[in-house]
Amino acid sequence: MKLEKYKNNPILSPSKNQWENLTVCNPGAWYQDGKFYLLYRAAGDDHEHYIYFGLAVSEDGFNFERVSEKPVFMPSSNGADAGCVEDPRIVKFNNDFYVTYAYRPFPPGQYWKEDSSTHWTYKLGENAPVNLKKNITNTGLAITKDFKKFKRLGRITRSDLDDRDVILFPEKIADKYVILHRPKEWKGEKYGCDYPAIWIKYSDDLLVWEDKASQLLIKGEESWERKVGGSTPPLKTDQGWLTLYHGVDDKGIYRTGVMLLELENPTKVIARAREYIMEPEFDYEIDGFYNGCVFPTGNVIAEDTLYVYYGGADKYCAVATCSVEELINFTLSYQ
Repeated sequence: MKLEKYKNNPILSPSKNQWENLTVCNPGAWYQDGKFYLLYRAAGDDHEHYIYFGLAVSEDGFNFERVSEKPVFMPSSNGADAGCVEDPRIVKFNNDFYVTYAYRPFPPGQYWKEDSSTHWTYKLGENAPVNLKKNITNTGLAITKDFKKFKRLGRITRSDLDDRDVILFPEKIADKYVILHRPKEWKGEKYGCDYPAIWIKYSDDLLVWEDKASQLLIKGEESWERKVGGSTPPLKTDQGWLTLYHGVDDKGIYRTGVMLLELENPTKVIARAREYIMEPEFDYEIDGFYNGCVFPTGNVIAEDTLYVYYGGADKYCAVATCSVEELINFTLSYQ
């Protein structure tokens, strides 16, 4: 089966606001009290390519309105995430939303151009940490009650690893917090995978995640998934944790896969579909700043409908839907 893409996609496009006049994509999503929220990634046409978060809301999950002409979350003035904030994933514990996000100490520059260069030019010196020397992407955690005011809690990945696609499970399991993550450097015989893969680990504290706790969850197996990474926060169903992920083939095309993880032990994969459920097809997915990319970062369930919010070609926000029951049955058919 395939997800059904909304006929009026994209649901968000670049606007006249300078900080989002180039791209809006990869939104985290939440649904509560009949309202849909999108915390989306945005950037303007500045040479450095600073990246921010904007907020949009909807009553029906398709027609969204921005809540502000300014970012709701932005790179810090001089902290570890001073270059960019990217790809939010949202979960909720009690009355607080916890947002994992990727960040860099310096903006990435206009990476889609061959002559791209970043804005920092000074020599860092031999004693500088490796994440500064290489502008490595780390993952941070922020907390908010309304998606308008945030508290940065700090880094939750190793500073010397490019570890993004870090996604929290929305509740404790066996009295521990659980995350999915994708350390780019963990590949080769030592790690049991030839390309970057999805790992899972448990912790007693949301800010303390030890390497030794990580287990390899899945690696690429099909032709459309040479490397894989987590996409959206797992959703609890009677049949298991419904979990979307992305696969990237040899040509760099991003597609979306689905699996079910055991509720009490999510290190166990109940079923994983061999076929992808979404691929780039339309202009807003194949003509942008990363051509040929559908990249889900948010999903919600309203009644029996799954709404999947994704970035198209690193330029637009889009949505696709399906029946939760049908998707679960499709996935279970691969047991």
